[in-house]
Amino acid sequence: MPRITEIFAFIAEDAGPDDEGIAAFRHGQLWMPMVAADIARVESLRKMAEGISQARGMTIKLVRFTAREELEMIRPAGTRPG
Repeated sequence: MPRITEIFAFIAEDAGPDDEGIAAFRHGQLWMPMVAADIARVESLRKMAEGISQARGMTIKLVRFTAREELEMIRPAGTRPG
């Protein structure tokens, strides 16, 4: 698995450009956020984003984030930091 250097998110604009959230869709009982770490996944989500935009009458933006800041490392019990 390659290192993740960028994240893409489909962002829904609600009441205006300063009121937004991550777009998501239902998959069974789960809500799946529309976030991707590679272009292939972005392309696989595009039709869903278009459908949400049309059904909800809202703007969906594709945004790329490139700044990486590791905040915490969660490790399995019994492993050493390293």
